[in-house]
Amino acid sequence: MKKLIFERRTVPNVTRLIAALELTLALVIASGGVALGAESESHTPEEQLGWKMAIHERTFQRFTLNESMDKTAALGLKHMSFSTRITLEGTNTVSILDLTDKQIQAIKERADSKGIKFVNAYVPFPADETKCRKSFEFARKMGLDTLVGEPDPEALDTVEKLCKEYQVRVAIHDHPRPSRYWNPQAVLDAIKGRGPLMGACADTGHWIRSGLDPVECLRTLEGHIFCLHFKDLNEKSRRAHDVPWGSGAGQAKAMMTELKRQGFRGAYCVEYEYHYENSTPELAECVKFFSQNCAELAPHASKQ
Repeated sequence: MKKLIFERRTVPNVTRLIAALELTLALVIASGGVALGAESESHTPEEQLGWKMAIHERTFQRFTLNESMDKTAALGLKHMSFSTRITLEGTNTVSILDLTDKQIQAIKERADSKGIKFVNAYVPFPADETKCRKSFEFARKMGLDTLVGEPDPEALDTVEKLCKEYQVRVAIHDHPRPSRYWNPQAVLDAIKGRGPLMGACADTGHWIRSGLDPVECLRTLEGHIFCLHFKDLNEKSRRAHDVPWGSGAGQAKAMMTELKRQGFRGAYCVEYEYHYENSTPELAECVKFFSQNCAELAPHASKQ
């Protein structure tokens, strides 16, 4: 009889406890879902896609690096990439590999004050390991995870070795025909069997100048693109010049769509080689185009 009373008294209590636990779990799941949704909505379209728009320093080559950072910040951008040579003051340029530790620290502090982060640098890759190491040392000191350049075939083994040692990626850049890497297949041949730290920096404008279809070139390099020198040109010719993205013959929107399909994540570096003295109005149009298309392509873009 006592056993029966115990069971009759405890079973309702257990039932109530289970019900309370189920309710608590439901509330936790619901609140977690709200939090996750809010987090997704807090990311910009660019962040959702894993993309950054960066000014390649060559765009502002007529100005000092500090002035270039000012101009980049004024465009509302937070990322830049280094050219091989920069101007610190006056009109004299200096190789980024010859910068002193003090100068590098000053650049980092200035960039921090402007809210700018450098994402990569265009550097030489000589076959001589001691000389090549200077490029990787610059990456280490600046906190870069990617270097860009065009190593000769005899330098590839050295580059691969230093990539692994420093855990820094190398993105092979293309210049127009007849340069060594004008065709994306040449880049694939160079990095074949060399592991995930070697890939491509896709200069889309130079492909157009070489008579290639930039969208097809992106498809050829799928899975190997680390960053881009993203461009639109006024015409399909060797003499073509830069124009605001989306206004020329470069298939800018189609390229962005293709990169989204590939799951590319990285920097769209603006190397605007036209109207050097005052390219800011055209760059502002590029920023607007990039933002609008990111809003359309982002996974959580609103469907209206």
